[in-house]
Amino acid sequence: MEYAVRLTPPLKAAAAVAVLLAATACGSSGTGSSGSTGLNPPDLKAQSKLGRTEGQVNLIAWAGYVEGGSNDPKVDWVSDFEKQTGCQVNSKVAASSDEMVKLMKTGQYDAVSASGDASLRLIASGDAAPVNTALVPNYKNVFSGLKKGAWNSVDGQMYGIPHGRGANLLMYNTEKVSPAPTSWSAVFDDAAANKGHVTAYDSPIYIADAALYLKATKPELKIKDPYALDQKQFDAAVALLKKQSANVGEYWSDYLKEISAFKSGDSVVGTTWQVIANLTADEGAKVKAFVPEEGSTGWSDTWMVSAKAKHPNCAYKWMDWIISPKVNAQVAEYFGEAPANSEACGYTSDKSFCDTYHATDESYWKNIAFWNTPIEQCLDGRTDVKCVPYAKWVQAWTEIKG
Repeated sequence: MEYAVRLTPPLKAAAAVAVLLAATACGSSGTGSSGSTGLNPPDLKAQSKLGRTEGQVNLIAWAGYVEGGSNDPKVDWVSDFEKQTGCQVNSKVAASSDEMVKLMKTGQYDAVSASGDASLRLIASGDAAPVNTALVPNYKNVFSGLKKGAWNSVDGQMYGIPHGRGANLLMYNTEKVSPAPTSWSAVFDDAAANKGHVTAYDSPIYIADAALYLKATKPELKIKDPYALDQKQFDAAVALLKKQSANVGEYWSDYLKEISAFKSGDSVVGTTWQVIANLTADEGAKVKAFVPEEGSTGWSDTWMVSAKAKHPNCAYKWMDWIISPKVNAQVAEYFGEAPANSEACGYTSDKSFCDTYHATDESYWKNIAFWNTPIEQCLDGRTDVKCVPYAKWVQAWTEIKG
């Protein structure tokens, strides 16, 4: 069964588009510390020191995260890593978070660029080891908003190294949607105004977008965390999405199709990412994208080390390398996301890149509820009820789409 799909667009190499179209990521991550969730992972110890590198490292990654020049000779941050560390990089592009979890269980891989809906599963199952951040020198420069998040830590213990982040935005056609929207109501309660031309992200995790809107507009539901929904709250979000579906012209997971739909006018309002908004505008479509007044959901990926890693020292070297300022700038710009390292902005080829992606604006990210894995133990700390786990989100999404 496939989980949330996130296609990763290459920004520098048209030739790599076909390759990256197959790439997906799925995620989920809520705000705040996970110490109150009741999640009790196995008692694993973080590595205490680095030993000699083992000569290779086996990675599972989203397309665009481990580039060695095979897709584009100009896009290569692997070769220098191999030269400097002696660690030969072997990488496998995963098609979904579900695939990542399955691959990590085999014990054949040393590290994974996990999204939020995979990370808690890997932590809870004992497949991901706690990380000693002192062994990752570049961690000190990671933005504070990415440290000790609900999706990458438990009780203050980091289970990975942050890679980057992005927000799910509301995009609209400025010539066809009037007045200009300020709220997610444009795709929910007021969606009928653009019936057949509304677009929504095709993933079960999109249920959290409806929950985020209900958190603001239906306070009686008492939603604290869009990824921690009891049955009543969950049913309300599903009902809102079923109502919305009558107005949706297309559910998207392929970013090229969303760009095409906004160019043709088939879509005039819906959810998007900053990179898609940029590309859509570059194609001549009259669009704007922003975080509505209720805030937005978003995603952040984390490099996690396998508890069964056969090459843990090379894995630690990789984690430090991928968030080093220059490399983190390269991958963020190529992929289309805000970098994790606060010093990366000085190395982007587009000097306005970090402003466009709000990389250094921590106040911006405070309004983003990062994807997280819904589990029965309510992530908002409640113990008097059970929350709806992600498997039920997957089932409901099939019903929502009819």
